[in-house]
Amino acid sequence: MRNQNQPIAVEGYPFIGLFAFIAIVFGLLGWGFLTFILFALTLFSIYFFRNPERLSPAEEGAVVAPADGKVIFVGEVEEPRYFQGPATKISIFMNVFDVHVNRFPCDGKVIDTYYNKGMFLNASLDKAALDNEQSGLLIEAEQGHKVLCVQIAGLVARRIVSYPQVGDQLKRGMRYGLIRFGSRVDLYLPAGTPVRLRVGDRTVAGESIVATLA
Repeated sequence: MRNQNQPIAVEGYPFIGLFAFIAIVFGLLGWGFLTFILFALTLFSIYFFRNPERLSPAEEGAVVAPADGKVIFVGEVEEPRYFQGPATKISIFMNVFDVHVNRFPCDGKVIDTYYNKGMFLNASLDKAALDNEQSGLLIEAEQGHKVLCVQIAGLVARRIVSYPQVGDQLKRGMRYGLIRFGSRVDLYLPAGTPVRLRVGDRTVAGESIVATLA
């Protein structure tokens, strides 16, 4: 699957190449200030699309954070699509300085996917989970539980990338997609799942244990 070993996510190559090319052109023309701006954009693109190695915990039943960022919600909600009832929800908000490569939360099999077009509200708002453009993966964990992972576009983010297809068997911590330029990931677990974090905590995708499946 894409981006498993590259230090820079391949989705960033067009941005990095374009900004670097324009910076070189401006430099040859002697336009110092514009050269500096484009050079800075090149460096920021390299930084934004960074894809660091992570070591996922081996603990049985562990669910790891699918995204780097700040936890903005932890609690019980109604999830009508797949759980058709109560579920434990964890929301992680990524700002533009967080790593934006998303990681598979648990060992398991992708049993369904969906993509909904929508708006681009601030991803930290509650209504973004309903109204914003989003892409979801329904996972059957090795323990037999359903786990739903939803990438949600934000105010600036306009492109969601998700690699897995129905039937793919993935391991905890594997890269599975990204969202460009600030966004959010919601994780739905069976109701009553023990959660190991709280609102305000920061997560490291693929490493931070957020919950444990029985």
